[in-house]
Amino acid sequence: MGGIEFLKGHGTQNDFVVLPDAPGALDLTPARVAALCDRQRGLGADGVLRVVRSAAVGVASDAEWFMDYRNADGSIAEMCGNGVRVFARYLVEAGLESGPDFAVGTRAGDRPVHVHHDGSVTVQMGPVRITGTSVSIVGGRELSGVAVDVGNPHLVSTLDDEVAGLDLREAPRYDRDVFPDGVNLEFVNVLGPDALRMRVYERGVGETRACGTGTVAAVAATLHLAGTDTGSSTVDIPGGRVTVTVQRGASTLTGPAEFVARGELDSSWWSAAD
Repeated sequence: MGGIEFLKGHGTQNDFVVLPDAPGALDLTPARVAALCDRQRGLGADGVLRVVRSAAVGVASDAEWFMDYRNADGSIAEMCGNGVRVFARYLVEAGLESGPDFAVGTRAGDRPVHVHHDGSVTVQMGPVRITGTSVSIVGGRELSGVAVDVGNPHLVSTLDDEVAGLDLREAPRYDRDVFPDGVNLEFVNVLGPDALRMRVYERGVGETRACGTGTVAAVAATLHLAGTDTGSSTVDIPGGRVTVTVQRGASTLTGPAEFVARGELDSSWWSAAD
């Protein structure tokens, strides 16, 4: 067995290992995903994006290519907004899509994308649903939040004090009866009518430099608190800036996608990582 092709990329510093695997031949076990994402014994990443044909993994999708996304701990996730941008740019640069407009299959449904000339990508993120309210506990502090579904679950808390002051080194607590499959937690400062600042603690990962679905959830939640369900906003996260538009039954996310390395995984390392 030869080496296994990989790329390393990121969207606003939310970083991923990309594994091209058109026929779905790789045995991508949770242990291998966790080893790949480990920043000491692997390549290091917030998650893994396997590039596989939808038909090869039996996914009912109109999109030819399916984004098989795994969190850093090896768990399976429904959707990743930053990951879709990196995935879409890879498809165009690898000649697998002629671009610039096509759809990417995800566990949350097909996501139409537009790959811009500068390498940034706009993703149609689908409908956003406000599902209620709940609380998280950060460092003993109880924070109320708006529960939002963007194909995956989120809880968005707006703060009057700076989100930079939150200590997210330890996992925040949340109501597991409300979120039995876990939840992504967003902490937001409203900077103006169309500008937010956000930090995020992602399920299965921890604090990350960005979360694409989280930025959509943050905009939807702040619009909801303002008494509307339509609007656009920039969102500043530690890894950069994205632009989000939320409408009734639809939303879009626009931001960068970059590649930093490519190569081959050692086959003996891959075998031992399981």
